Amino acid sequence: MKHAEIVAELRRQFTSNPPARIGIAVSGGGDSVALLHLLHDCFGDQPVELMAATVDHRLRDASRSEAEYVATLAADLGIRHEILSWQEGPQESGNLQDQAREARYRLLSAWARKHGIPVLTLGHTADDQAETVLMRLKRASGVSGLAGIPQRRTLNGIGLLRPLLEVRRDTLRQYLQARGTRWIEDPSNDDETFERIRMRKALGALEDLGLTVEALSTVAQNMHKARRALDWYVFLAARDMARFEAGAIVFELRKFRTLPDEISHRLLLEAILWISGGQYPPRRLPMIEAVATAQRGNSTTLAGCRILSRKCGVWICREFNAVRDHSARSGDLWDQRWRVYAGELGGCEVRALGPAGLAQCPDWRATSVPGPVLEVTPALWEGDDLKAAPVAGYANGSSAEPKNSAEEFFASLLSH
Repeated sequence: MKHAEIVAELRRQFTSNPPARIGIAVSGGGDSVALLHLLHDCFGDQPVELMAATVDHRLRDASRSEAEYVATLAADLGIRHEILSWQEGPQESGNLQDQAREARYRLLSAWARKHGIPVLTLGHTADDQAETVLMRLKRASGVSGLAGIPQRRTLNGIGLLRPLLEVRRDTLRQYLQARGTRWIEDPSNDDETFERIRMRKALGALEDLGLTVEALSTVAQNMHKARRALDWYVFLAARDMARFEAGAIVFELRKFRTLPDEISHRLLLEAILWISGGQYPPRRLPMIEAVATAQRGNSTTLAGCRILSRKCGVWICREFNAVRDHSARSGDLWDQRWRVYAGELGGCEVRALGPAGLAQCPDWRATSVPGPVLEVTPALWEGDDLKAAPVAGYANGSSAEPKNSAEEFFASLLSH
């Protein structure tokens, strides 16, 4: 792909009416440095303000100087640039790359919101896509996993766009060499303790067998189309059998049992993500077990949620341990999901009702809501004394409203 073709493809992805401000995440590597220059080529003669940011993870001694080098590249192009530091650093336990990625996206999305940037561009390439598909194949992923890296998605209210997802890494480096522009090679790119690097090196051998970057990228495109079709049928199934009650999502058990396996899997997965507020889905095998458990009429917990099968339906609610330590004031957001208005009990603290609180609600069974669902709804407490539990039939002048509506859940099923 030639330079003019790449620029034309970039312009096509932004349509004829690009936003007034576009953000660029630039690590200093060849892919993101090329993206910085290509977007300047693309929008240099248009009324679009480009802004760039570099996340300094502070994991290597050279990271600050590398971020400052990116700042000089941006300044030479007349692009405003900011260095975002990961102040808290990684935890001792856990996957370092996962922690760094989550911190990077958190810092970048916060920076974009601060500056009114609706679209943040990222420099992922066709090679990144092929490596991702290989890693997902290793994990025996389904359709969503093999769809790879999405070209567009929304994170924390910011649109993420990967405009170079069909461009090869070597093409971008050739472009930079022709410009005489230097980029930074991260030493971790040769560290085979990282799975992605092992897959990157394996691709060289696989290409001789015809399993090329282009072929794997095409697999991702095909799986993305299949995923969109499946999302539509999940949406239709949800419209047919889902209702919202007491902050929980409820499926009609009989209809849930008759769904095709892939649709029931996806429907339950989306409900878990919606209730928990999580961004990453549980692993496929635990999800398969959870679906089977629900269809048998039993109960289980997964990803901070409780899944309860009753004759009245399959209930997906928060797990009590996930909310037991959450507290808020009246009118504030509790568990990122509820607002409680205390009325004359304004001095009380909002906490989960819990088993002890439920035992103090004499009329909770009249709600026809399972006890474990009510236990994770908000209640008003004065120390250890329960003053109100509006969802459990003990309002005492208070009220509780879910932050999100059923319509927002249904819309989310089509917004991947």
